[in-house]
Amino acid sequence: MDIRKLQRLIVDALEDVKAQDIKVFNTEHLTALFERVIIASGTSNRQTKALAASVRDKVKAAGGDIVSMEGEDVGEWVLVDTGDAIVHIMQPALRQYYNLEEIWGEKPVRLKAAGTKAGAKASAEDEDEEEAPAAPAPARRKTSK
Repeated sequence: MDIRKLQRLIVDALEDVKAQDIKVFNTEHLTALFERVIIASGTSNRQTKALAASVRDKVKAAGGDIVSMEGEDVGEWVLVDTGDAIVHIMQPALRQYYNLEEIWGEKPVRLKAAGTKAGAKASAEDEDEEEAPAAPAPARRKTSK
């Protein structure tokens, strides 16, 4: 399956169950094991499990493979391995603690909006774009009182 179609399926599956703060990263330059890392947050164990099940079901329905799923018994951090994409579904406290964006986030992928659902979704045929790294924030000056 084309990686753009796969990442669109995964993002759609996450949006269907109201995932928060979905991020997609291009990892082709970092590893030959997979092309994308997708990170999303769920607000409870039940939601993270439902998000993972949604990803699994949509990928399988489209003819894709699920290599493995880990963490669904507890639901704090569920990993879905689709072969070409790895999906991390985490509760916010764990996501902040492990900060996977720092590890994989060198090349974020921005999905073009297709106009459905207030521009949140893009069609599977849209090409992804890599965002330029953000400029570092200027240093804050300390003021003395």
